Amino acid sequence: MREILVIDDEKPTLSMFSLYLEAYGHTVITAENGEEGLELFKERKPSIVITDIKMPGMDGLEVLQRIKGISPLTEVIVITGHGDIDLALKALNLNATDFIDKPISREALEAALNRADERLIAVVNKTDEIEVNQVGDVAIIEIRGNVTSRSEPFLIDAYKDASGETGLHKLILHFDDAASINGAGIAVLTQLLMESEKRGQPVAIAGPSDNFRKVFDIVGITRIVKIYDTAHAALAALEKTETVKPPPS
Repeated sequence: MREILVIDDEKPTLSMFSLYLEAYGHTVITAENGEEGLELFKERKPSIVITDIKMPGMDGLEVLQRIKGISPLTEVIVITGHGDIDLALKALNLNATDFIDKPISREALEAALNRADERLIAVVNKTDEIEVNQVGDVAIIEIRGNVTSRSEPFLIDAYKDASGETGLHKLILHFDDAASINGAGIAVLTQLLMESEKRGQPVAIAGPSDNFRKVFDIVGITRIVKIYDTAHAALAALEKTETVKPPPS
């Protein structure tokens, strides 16, 4: 199992995390503030860090930024207050790979850890983060791992490939269970979806986690494209649509 660093200024929260994570077989190291957490990270180099955002002194956003500057591939999961989606968006813009809301449920924590673990395994195995498949007249872009600014050219190339020469092929963006997308990835995805909308290209999104559904809703992606639980459901919906090129403006 993995070594996980947890940073939070509330001792009961640290005790709760230690109890949960050790039950899963992880080694847990804890810090009661950002400064201590950063020093422990430099010393131990854990592959996963969980940090509260709101802390006195060095807050979680600064901790996140400093850790990513040292080790870009470290999985950093931020803890936000209930409804603090703006802070979650700021964290994603700083390359956080996931977030969980307080009060923290065991199910949400387990899901976030599973996603982090799968992304770390994908990095080791050098699994392709973006891949294009074809099902009938629908192209499916498979999105895995963590989509960041580094992934931008691959996402754009996959989008062009999947759209075909006319740019009007039906298209599904299928997010793997463990997929994460940061601020830069969200920005390029939004731009691509807007271009599809302008040219009348049928597009659907399938499979993002509940967290990223919230994010897509906040940034307006759900006003451009529908989101489905599975690629199968998205495929069934797109097969009923017709591709109609809009008249020139």
